[in-house]
Amino acid sequence: MSDNNDSTTDTPTRRDALKYGGTLATGVAFAGCSDLAGQNEGTDDPSGDGSYSVTMAPMGEVEFDSPPESIFTRLTHHAGMAFALGRGNDVNAMHAPDYYDQLWNQFTERLPGITLDWSGLYSSWDPDKEELYDLDSDVHLADPASVNALDSWSTSDIDEIGGTVGPWFGNKFSDRHGEPPAEWADRYEYYTLWEMFEKVAAVFREEARYEALAEVHTNLLETIEADLPPEENRPTVVMAGMSDIESMYVYTLDTPGFLLAHVRPLGPIGTLGDDISSGDTIDMEGLLEADPDVLFSLGGMSPGTDMSNIRDDLENHAVGRELSAVQTDRVYAQGARYQGPILNLFQLEMSAKQLYPDVFGEWPTYADGPYPEIPDDEQLFDRQAVADIINGDFA
Repeated sequence: MSDNNDSTTDTPTRRDALKYGGTLATGVAFAGCSDLAGQNEGTDDPSGDGSYSVTMAPMGEVEFDSPPESIFTRLTHHAGMAFALGRGNDVNAMHAPDYYDQLWNQFTERLPGITLDWSGLYSSWDPDKEELYDLDSDVHLADPASVNALDSWSTSDIDEIGGTVGPWFGNKFSDRHGEPPAEWADRYEYYTLWEMFEKVAAVFREEARYEALAEVHTNLLETIEADLPPEENRPTVVMAGMSDIESMYVYTLDTPGFLLAHVRPLGPIGTLGDDISSGDTIDMEGLLEADPDVLFSLGGMSPGTDMSNIRDDLENHAVGRELSAVQTDRVYAQGARYQGPILNLFQLEMSAKQLYPDVFGEWPTYADGPYPEIPDDEQLFDRQAVADIINGDFA
């Protein structure tokens, strides 16, 4: 984008309630958001009145005078955080909104009284700067470094939007610990999904909601960890995009970052060769060489995907039918990689059942549609409790 667009660069600051902390600030990213909120000249006002600041790489310290209302997002882990905080319908932009609206609603179907509508929002994968002025968002829950990596955005564009519209607050390269653009490298840090969620919750002064959901998450992890089989009894796994079984992109299980936040705690054994990296493609012969006990189909719960067709294609393939996972009916759907905290809960439960049905209960055969109904006594977390937290109805 041009840096000399008179229609935007001369626009006065229009955001009195939100103050941008500076994209170029290096700021230390502290461990807990309780150390981050209310740090402006000693101000600490839990009611939400008065200024406060939150620090996260790569932005540094970002100052707010009140919790943001309208929310721009780019990737769905940030939109999912807004949703978890009861602010899902305040999101005004995201990547592929109609697609992700349908995908997220595959899961919200199982949360009593929860509704979500992202259909028709502005699609923000490569956002237009003029559109960001039109949206006039109180906060941009997006990583300025990842936006700066787009050919259409310069550092001055990033600073302009952050200073005249609303601050940037997001982190993308924690997804698999990728390299940010060189000009951001010295201020970048990586976070887990829930560490990032804690900081986003502090932006909205929703620490109590975060703590309540974090307790659900901790209890779920403890349930899983208490009953995990020893490593020698765990299945081998390949995660692959199965839309084209002749050329499948794969993710290795040792990939760092939050894209595997729903699988890593379960400790399955990766079986791809050392010469394969996440994002590489393999053919059916390569998959047979790995021959996993369990085959995870990335995007298998996406709208328009029919897992029955994927299983049929594998069974009818001269090489695919030789796969152990195909012969034992252990080809399973996965949901979203940029999952956010609520989908993380569902996908932890889903993956636990897929990997260890004898321990955590059988995963129902899934073809398409919403997340399957799980009997109450086989659920690994309380749906009503999560719905109450999203709705703000909790002690």
